[in-house]
Amino acid sequence: MLFDMDGTLVDSEIIWDTGVEELAALLGGALDPEVRARMVGTNEDASVTMLLDSLGIPLTEAPHRQTWLRARMKELFAAGVEWKPGARELLLECRAAGIPTALVTSTPRELADIIIGHVGRDNFDLTVCGDEVEKPKPDPRPYLGAAATLGVDIARCVVVEDSVSGVGSALAAGAITLAVPGDVELPVDLDVKRLDSLRGIDLAYLRSLG
Repeated sequence: MLFDMDGTLVDSEIIWDTGVEELAALLGGALDPEVRARMVGTNEDASVTMLLDSLGIPLTEAPHRQTWLRARMKELFAAGVEWKPGARELLLECRAAGIPTALVTSTPRELADIIIGHVGRDNFDLTVCGDEVEKPKPDPRPYLGAAATLGVDIARCVVVEDSVSGVGSALAAGAITLAVPGDVELPVDLDVKRLDSLRGIDLAYLRSLG
């Protein structure tokens, strides 16, 4: 069982909204909703690059602005995160059943560890962060690498995702993919099982997918 983190297990995208909006204001601009939508599921570096580009600010400023955003997000995440509906129950059921479970996120380790601390490190056999992979989502390697480390066949893994890049990564890896979109709708042509939320989703349902 492979879980994305932001927007899938926890309602952290709204916290990212705050951090990126504050950075935009610091730069003398405002965050374009369409730009923010493209950021969902990408990594921190890509998000800062998109923001600077949208505001007409030289990309040479990206490292400095990324450092600011990283520090601000650490403060925001330290205050806590909320579980997405049904996510905690499904994760705990997987753990109780002894199913190999990994968290695979585009968020860098320094930030992800704060959230992992809130949701419980013991709930995962493995955690893979965005700055620990050769290529991030939508490349398939984050999920392929997680399955290989767990010693399981990716074709038998269920991935739960919320974003275009995350779903793309899971599908390209060959995993059974469940999409639980948040505020950003997924393209209608994506061949993926869509859910309104994880509320009521259990192991019996997951086993029916294979």
